[in-house]
Amino acid sequence: MGPRPCPSSLALPVPAARGTTPPVRSELSELAAEIAACSRCPRLVEWRRQVAEHPRAAFRGQRYWGRPVPGFGDPDAEMIVVGLAPAAHGANRTGRMFTGDRSGDWLIAAMWRAGYATSPSSVSADDGLALKGAWITAAVHCAPPENMPNPTERAACSEFLRRELQILVSARVIVVLGQLACSAVSDIYGLRPRPKFAHLAEHPLSDARMLLCSYHPSQQNTFTGRLTEPMMDAVFTRARELCRNG
Repeated sequence: MGPRPCPSSLALPVPAARGTTPPVRSELSELAAEIAACSRCPRLVEWRRQVAEHPRAAFRGQRYWGRPVPGFGDPDAEMIVVGLAPAAHGANRTGRMFTGDRSGDWLIAAMWRAGYATSPSSVSADDGLALKGAWITAAVHCAPPENMPNPTERAACSEFLRRELQILVSARVIVVLGQLACSAVSDIYGLRPRPKFAHLAEHPLSDARMLLCSYHPSQQNTFTGRLTEPMMDAVFTRARELCRNG
C-alpha cells in the first residue's frame, strides 16, 4: 500500500484552470518579500552573512545577495521544481534559485531542452532567463552550512513552501530534487509513511497533483555519473506527459 495522507495534513487546493495570473502574481510577490526579509533561523542568518562578507576569489568584488532566496518562474506554472536550499556561492550570491552554480547549469539546461526555460544557462538574476510553465523553489530559502539545514530550520521554512504550493493553483506536477526535498513536500501533504524516494518515482497527491522524484543535480551526483543528462531529461519529459494527461 502506498503512502496516504494523515488526517492532520494541510489542506491544499485542487489545481485550477489557467488564467488566474494577476492575483497569483500579487500573492507570489507578497510571499517573495516576506521570504527575503525572514530572519527566524539564527544559524542561517549568521552563515549567509559570513559567506557574503568572504566571497570566493572568483567572485571577489561582487555584491552577494546574502538573504533568503524566493522562488521564481511562471505564475501559471504547470510544474513546480523543489530543490533543497540555495548554494552558498550560487543563489546566495545571485539572489535567484539555481543561478550561478553548476547545479543550476544542469537544471536549467535540462529545463531548456524540455521547453520550460528560454535559455540553457542561469548566470545572474538579470540575465534575461524566463521560465515557461514552470516554477523553481526550495524546501529551505537560506544557504545552510555544508548544504545541510537542520530539522528545526527545515520546519521553520516549511510554511513558505506550503504557501507557494497553495498559491500556484495551475500546477499539476511537483518535481522534487533529492530525498530532503521529497520529505519536505511529503510532510506538507501529510503523507504517512513517507513515499519511497527513487529517481523517476511517482506518487499521487491528495489534490490531484503528482509528486515526481529526481536525483539532485549536485556535483556529487553529476560528477560521479549517478545523474546523467538523459536521466535529467527523462524527468522533464515525464513531467510534461503528466501535465498533459492530468
